[in-house]
Amino acid sequence: VYPDVKVDRVEDIAITRPLAEVTPQDIDRTLEVLRKQRTTYSTVERAAQAGDRVHVDFTGTIDGVEFPGGQARDFPIVLGEGRMLPEFDAAVTGASAGETREFSLTFPADYHGREVAGKEARFTLTVHRVEAPEVPALDSEFAKAFGIASASVEDLRREVEANLRLELKRKVDAAVKAQALSGLRQRVTFAVPKALVDSEAHALRERTLANLREQPNVKPENLDLSLDVFRPQAEERVALGLIIAELVRNEQLHAKPEQIKTLVTETAQTYEQPDAVVRWHYEKPERLRDFEAMGLEQNVVDWILARAKVTDEPTTFETVMGQRAGA
Repeated sequence: VYPDVKVDRVEDIAITRPLAEVTPQDIDRTLEVLRKQRTTYSTVERAAQAGDRVHVDFTGTIDGVEFPGGQARDFPIVLGEGRMLPEFDAAVTGASAGETREFSLTFPADYHGREVAGKEARFTLTVHRVEAPEVPALDSEFAKAFGIASASVEDLRREVEANLRLELKRKVDAAVKAQALSGLRQRVTFAVPKALVDSEAHALRERTLANLREQPNVKPENLDLSLDVFRPQAEERVALGLIIAELVRNEQLHAKPEQIKTLVTETAQTYEQPDAVVRWHYEKPERLRDFEAMGLEQNVVDWILARAKVTDEPTTFETVMGQRAGA
């Protein structure tokens, strides 16, 4: 039995919309990240220093006994990258190829390896080779490497700017959408059908198990994944779905064909052959369902925004991109 869903007081929903622009500094920072991602390394005959990649063998013991995960051979450590515990960086810094060092460390109490968390270990480490980083210059060769036909750095900057603007728009849209739908849910109270909640909880559980099966060193059967874990999320998803369905019926908010076409075309632009991607989606109606749902949801959000209290909040690109949707 479907509940009676009544949507009212939408005008009381308060939404904060971030306002930001992509600045030349944002473009510079992105280009610097791209350059560092293409860093190459070459062997040098000197002691290791910050930024170097050092290949090492190490063996760790606790109370004189080796422990799982405490050994590695020809393992690369980039000094200053922060992926290893600080004691490793300290031991490797200043060491040259062929040099062996010993050091102790205490694993943090919240260390991901529970069997060694909080315990003291003794490590022996031998350096195989030291490699210095070489960051590519921001020049025509670098631009060509990113598919810029003109090999112009300015054209590369323009493409980076366009991509950053698109990322910014998506992030702002996601933040606004999360606030709008959360506000909508809070203003409608009804008994959510148990059968629908159970069905959604089953779907969420199966999706989670499928994701876990793809993770190395994770055995889903060892985890507590009862349906009760997923019921709260399932109830919220079902409730919001029923509210949206009611709004769509009453306000005629179904996605229009031209709206769906725009969404498909925008998505296709991320592929090498956009036209072929668009044709593929239109070959079978079921391939358009996700886009129909996206358009419908956007219509609901726009309907809410036209009635809610929306406050624009000036901020920066970095701040927006560092926020989670709806934060």
